[in-house]
Amino acid sequence: MQNGRHGGTAANASSNGQAQQNKQAGKRPIHTVRFGALKAAVWLNETSVGPIHNVTVSRSYKDGDSWKDSGSFGYDDLLPLAKALNAAHSFINEQRQRSTEARNEDAVGEEQIPV
Repeated sequence: MQNGRHGGTAANASSNGQAQQNKQAGKRPIHTVRFGALKAAVWLNETSVGPIHNVTVSRSYKDGDSWKDSGSFGYDDLLPLAKALNAAHSFINEQRQRSTEARNEDAVGEEQIPV
């Protein structure tokens, strides 16, 4: 363990795999939350059952002259990471509420159309 950093978990590998797939598909996150070097990216996936939101997390670091991302987080990263995830959760919740309100307005508008 160096500078409070230690190995990742299977969840990190899965999260990074999702991010890699999205990058390869040319998709961009619909929202990004940053706390220093930590990032939570919110992705929107349209499915047959409606929109699904996913979140990937990463920590940026410099390796020589290039920047890289890691899915491994140290002790000092945990609270800022939790805050980033909380902000991502709040964003998704707001999106879901707006979507529900829009559907409700559409349904009310349809009922009020005179025949």
